[in-house]
Amino acid sequence: MNEQEEDHDGPDRDHRRPAGVDDTTVEALGALSKALETTERARGRLYDFHQMTGTADLQLDHAVRLLEEAGHPEWAAKIRSEILGRNVIPGHWTFQIVEAYNATYYRPFQRLETSAVQELAQGRDHLYEAQMKEERRTAGHPDHVSRLPDPEI
Repeated sequence: MNEQEEDHDGPDRDHRRPAGVDDTTVEALGALSKALETTERARGRLYDFHQMTGTADLQLDHAVRLLEEAGHPEWAAKIRSEILGRNVIPGHWTFQIVEAYNATYYRPFQRLETSAVQELAQGRDHLYEAQMKEERRTAGHPDHVSRLPDPEI
C-alpha cells in the first residue's frame, strides 16, 4: 500500500491514471465521455418529446369529449380523425423514434465509449474529472477531501 492510499489522499484506485496513460489520452477520453453525457441529455429530451406527445394525444380525448358535449360533434370527429393517434413523422409514433435512436446511435456510441475507456485506460472512468478534482481542491481542508477512508481499513 502506498502513502497516498494510507492517508486517503488522492483519487481512489479506480480513478487513478494507469501507468503509461498520457495527458492527451486522458483529455481525449474526458472529451469522449462529455460527448456521451451530452448524448444522454439529448436522449432524455427525446424521452421528454415521446412522453409529452403521448400525453398530448391522451389529452385530446378530453377535448374531443368536451366538444361533443358542447354540441360540436363535427369538430370532435375532425380532431379524432385528423390528429388523435397520428404519426409524428411518416410511419412513426414517438416510441419508434426513441427505439431507432437507441439502436442506431445511442447504444453504439455507449459501447464505443466503454470500449475506448477499457482499452486505453484499463476501464478506469472519469480520469480527467478525477485529475481536475485533485488540481482544484484544497489539500487538508475537511470539505475538500479527495475521498472517504476505505471502510475496510
